[in-house]
Amino acid sequence: MADSKMRKRTQVAAAVATLVVSAGVLAQAPVYDVNGSSNLEQRVEVLERMVKSRTEMQHRLQEQLDTLQMEIDQLRGAVEVNTNELEKVLERQRELYLEIDKRVEALKQGGFTQSTSSSGSGNSVSQPANTGNTSSGSNLDEGEAYDNAVNLILKSREYDKAIPAFQSFLDRFPDSEYAPNAHYWLGQLLFNKQQWQEAKAQFNVVVARFTDSSKRPDALLKLGVIEARQGNSAAARSQFQKVISEYPDSSASRLAESKLNGQ
Repeated sequence: MADSKMRKRTQVAAAVATLVVSAGVLAQAPVYDVNGSSNLEQRVEVLERMVKSRTEMQHRLQEQLDTLQMEIDQLRGAVEVNTNELEKVLERQRELYLEIDKRVEALKQGGFTQSTSSSGSGNSVSQPANTGNTSSGSNLDEGEAYDNAVNLILKSREYDKAIPAFQSFLDRFPDSEYAPNAHYWLGQLLFNKQQWQEAKAQFNVVVARFTDSSKRPDALLKLGVIEARQGNSAAARSQFQKVISEYPDSSASRLAESKLNGQ
């Protein structure tokens, strides 16, 4: 009887020891989460949302940059118009001063009485002034045509009407001093309508034909932006680097650097 109780106690002790050992082994064993794949999918979804949010933010920043660039172009256009009008006023003043000098010189040479009595001589003096007015009128026609096209952008904001206005101006005055600006404005208008090939053609004209134009660095920059919009990263980078190397101190160069850093 005592032996039977002893055996039972021994069996119970062994069972307890076995449970303790099993518990220790289980505590040391690694824990595997059956839902691990679900957590991984959640992490991927979070990363995808982060990437999507960043992409959308970059698009918004790009749109803001394009808007700011357009506003800068409009301000430059306003400065060009005011400068053009000022040049016209100065030109008229110079013509007036020249006319006054001619009349004073005629009075000095022939005397007041003689200059008034000799009508033929008076006509000969005034003739150059008429010729000057004729050439000035042709210049005004050219300037007015350019101003009208620019004002469709700056004042009335009729962008669709500005496109044929600039095209007409370039057809009439292909060698005008305003031609590089007109090509650039036309390219900008086409750029805003996402007509990439047509816009690229206008900017290429500025780059190739008008190497001394102040619009050339901006035209190079826009060519790079168009290449980037069309997915041509290498060509875009080449254009941006050209802006930086050829016009290092320009605002276009700073924008090109930001474009390169954003690629």
